[in-house]
Amino acid sequence: MSMVASRAVVQQGRSVPGLLSSLKTAVSNNALRSHVHKHASISKQCNGRLLKTMAVAQRPSTANVNAAGNGNGAGYDYDLFCIGAGSGGVRAARMAASNYGAKVAICEMPYDPIASDETGGAGGTCVLRGCVPKKLFVYCSDYAEQFKDAQGFGWEIPGKPSLNWKHFMEKKEAELLRLNGVYMRLLDNADVDVHEGRGTIVDPHTVEVNGKRFTAKNIVIATGARAFVPPFEGSELAIVSDHVLDMQSVPENMIIIGGGYIGVEFAGIFAKLGVDTHVVCRQPAPLRGFDHEVRKFVAEQYELNGINLHMLRQPKSIVRKPNGKLELTVKCAVGKHPDEVLEADQIMLATGRRPNVANLGLENAGVELAENGAIKVDEYSRTTCDSIWAVGDVTGRMALTPVALMEAMALLKTLFEDKPTAPDHSNIATAVFSHPEIGTVGLTEEAAVAKYHDIDVYTSTFRPMRNTISGAEGKTLMKLIVAKESDKVVGVHMVGPDSAEIMQGMGVAVKMGVTKAQLDTVVGIHPSSAEEFVTMRSPTREIRGGKLPIAA
Repeated sequence: MSMVASRAVVQQGRSVPGLLSSLKTAVSNNALRSHVHKHASISKQCNGRLLKTMAVAQRPSTANVNAAGNGNGAGYDYDLFCIGAGSGGVRAARMAASNYGAKVAICEMPYDPIASDETGGAGGTCVLRGCVPKKLFVYCSDYAEQFKDAQGFGWEIPGKPSLNWKHFMEKKEAELLRLNGVYMRLLDNADVDVHEGRGTIVDPHTVEVNGKRFTAKNIVIATGARAFVPPFEGSELAIVSDHVLDMQSVPENMIIIGGGYIGVEFAGIFAKLGVDTHVVCRQPAPLRGFDHEVRKFVAEQYELNGINLHMLRQPKSIVRKPNGKLELTVKCAVGKHPDEVLEADQIMLATGRRPNVANLGLENAGVELAENGAIKVDEYSRTTCDSIWAVGDVTGRMALTPVALMEAMALLKTLFEDKPTAPDHSNIATAVFSHPEIGTVGLTEEAAVAKYHDIDVYTSTFRPMRNTISGAEGKTLMKLIVAKESDKVVGVHMVGPDSAEIMQGMGVAVKMGVTKAQLDTVVGIHPSSAEEFVTMRSPTREIRGGKLPIAA
């Protein structure tokens, strides 16, 4: 599609929808093609693709004026300039250009599997060094268990299956390069100008990339987050998730410091690959912030899977021994127990991520940071500078890719539809691709008690049908939390195979305000684990007056 066709040009006395309709009819007309040729010039090449530019005076913006004072970008190079081509930035840029006819640019650093101050890549953390490659690692490691399960069902597998890690990594890297290209094409097809390099804010309406300055009516910061390395002796000897996803060999043993999403997921991956895996965590159980019963159940299943959990411990020092091994000394996080020494081929730091705000020039436009280092935004994603906005992990609100996409779409309504729209962060379903998998939506039992005081809790723990024949010992936990007064289901949790797939459907139900009585009318799919959510009739416990039982 031509630039004129994809970015509606406002003409006097004609509505944008009407003009779009006319352009669709005329797109094959020779006169239109001549017009495009006359006013479009090829001026710059980035990452092997040509960037088309047109003078602002020849192509006015279609951006609507809204109550916040954002209107057409006359006098600016762009209506919108996005810093960061991850999930949120790409969504904001391409939708602003293709859906609203805005003149849009985006900047991103060159592609590399490992993020740095000079490298990044279109697709961002999720696509290049997060969710996507991590899930490929999960799939790869799953086969080890599936080979064992197959034998339980009578399949005879000659010899011992072995993993060609080099082959897997080559396929993984090829897939990431493909996806990086997909994101570049999405931007190209939407006629978004891509500028390769670090973007720095010069003033409220100016961004500098590689020494060149561009002005914009509005600027969106979508630079994501980076892995955090805590300061302790020898921490530079450890690796982070970026490095793990680029490993050229599988270690014999590995220590993971941190019990959050990332640590728990990689612990499951490496344990299934046959690696002697240890997890060091400051908390009494992994996954702080999750439902207490879920955390306890996951810890039990991890120990059953042979993962060594070192709870209530924190790193003190790392040293490299003469034999090349790494020695980790951990100290007690609570109390005065003696230090413990562990040894491994690799030590991974999964100690959280921090908003990627360094060297952005935020101070030049008065953009303030919150106490946690994230960019401070209001309910509409506006920073403390009226013309600068921020979405995604850099805001520290909810570090999930679908959330960044949702925030970007809400922002576009605010900027271009005269409809100030706040992103809705309530009842967002999420999953941890651990082993076993975790799915959750809504409140934990502890939060539900604090909010509603009177709740009913329904739980079911069982051995999945597959495991009865395969011989695998893993179990599944399913849990419903119901507010007594309203009968609404306010929390759903699952630990076990297919949790993520099942929880997406439950997420819809909870978002729509489903009641327990309504769930009870649903006929289950048999035989399946999912049917447990619609067949639990008697509460496991009834909590009244906001008092949790001692066991919880």
